[in-house]
Amino acid sequence: MSNTPRRTALDALHRSLGATMTDFAGWDMPLRYASERDEHNAVRTRAGLFDLSHMGEITITGPGAADLLDHALVGNIGSVAVGRARYTMICREDGGILDDLIVYRLGETEYLVVANAGNAQVVLDAITERAAGFDASVRDDRDAYALLAIQGPESAGILKSVTDADLDGLKYYAGLPGTVAGHPALIARTGYTGEDGFELFVAPEHAEDLWRALTGAGEAAGLVPCGLSCRDTLRLEAGMPLYGHELTDALTPFDAGLGRVVKFEKTSNEGRFIGREALAAAAERAESAPPRKLVGLIAEGRRVPRSGMSVVADGHVIGEVTSGAPSPTLGKPIAMAYVDAAHAAAGTKGVGVDIRGTHEPYEVVALPFYKRQK
Repeated sequence: MSNTPRRTALDALHRSLGATMTDFAGWDMPLRYASERDEHNAVRTRAGLFDLSHMGEITITGPGAADLLDHALVGNIGSVAVGRARYTMICREDGGILDDLIVYRLGETEYLVVANAGNAQVVLDAITERAAGFDASVRDDRDAYALLAIQGPESAGILKSVTDADLDGLKYYAGLPGTVAGHPALIARTGYTGEDGFELFVAPEHAEDLWRALTGAGEAAGLVPCGLSCRDTLRLEAGMPLYGHELTDALTPFDAGLGRVVKFEKTSNEGRFIGREALAAAAERAESAPPRKLVGLIAEGRRVPRSGMSVVADGHVIGEVTSGAPSPTLGKPIAMAYVDAAHAAAGTKGVGVDIRGTHEPYEVVALPFYKRQK
């Protein structure tokens, strides 16, 4: 296996735009084009265009597709209507999170599972293994799609000018086939920024055409190309978890405060699924005495907390930062952290983050830090 990072169909275009590239989960991806703060603010106030072609697409087809996904994942996938999507997770037998996923139901017997880039192979292997005995086939479609995202308050208006699809009728967490800039696409009203927006699944050979069409259509509205750096600060402000930070295989969905994604009653399989027993026990633990809770922290000073730093109170370590960055929207450094339940209430004072030996003061707040006005 080569160590050369994979390149998306838009690689040459990113370089022509002067992007700073970085290795992300084995892919060469744009980190930023110019100023990450400007890119972040564009998505909050106007619109931004992202290349997300590193995400992992897996197609499940066949009469037993719903039953397989109900068995393999923690959500009730059989109850997802055709044309809708669901946020869910795939867990190990011991309840540890292997990845968080979005599942789109494309047809009665066809689903598209979208995994994080770094976990795509793990998820593919796990679903393939769990497919034994089900009348369904699992297909690795990572090379079949390029994925573009247009996010921000102006995104619907921009996209409308290059598609015939009924965007007004497209609900959040829904997807429909349509034509964008003359090319077939799956148009999904999903995203990872806290703003309204769309993700467009297209054939890789159409990606550049689509990017240029959206860029042209969005010029007057102030659309800018955006890299992974601002995607991270946008999702952090929106309180959205990132695998490897807020979610790991050492945590169950209940540990992460996302127990709601686990459905013990399912449309099929009589509610049996991988990890069920461990997750039932985790649900009980979370009910009685949750060890640590995921909270938001807002800095009183200017120093930026980073993943892995200790959260302290009264000279004791009470938790750990999972993600931290300067927040362009709040104008202060922010972080997500797991802290002991005793210190997890919003408004808790006297909490600090150990930044290179200095305990910087922080206030505990409820997530998310930012919520868009509907």
